[in-house]
Amino acid sequence: QVQLVESGGGLVQAGGSLRLSCAASGRTFSSSYVMNWFRQAPGKEREFVSAISWSGGSTDYAEFVKGRFTISRDNAKSTVYLQMNMLKPEDTAVYYCAAGLVWRTGRYWGQGTQVTVSA
Repeated sequence: QVQLVESGGGLVQAGGSLRLSCAASGRTFSSSYVMNWFRQAPGKEREFVSAISWSGGSTDYAEFVKGRFTISRDNAKSTVYLQMNMLKPEDTAVYYCAAGLVWRTGRYWGQGTQVTVSA
């Protein structure tokens, strides 16, 4: 089993920044997992935001965050980060960390962290 715990959400004004963290743990956690960030806004479906390979450092971004968000990881801390800059009100959502064996999918999920961007 893999446990994922997100943190770093909060309230920020448009144009501001936040950094989300996702701490991973568990006996079965391995470098085979791709680490993903998804988000879900009220009344909308969950959507993919970004992903990073655990060992290779390859990354993937949704078009709507390219140039604004940066995903990174610290293997020593088993933690994945999502640096979010130039935030917009439409970025308001619950952000979830997910570990999957396939890019843009999640087998294990965190509980989510709320990000609210005010106009």
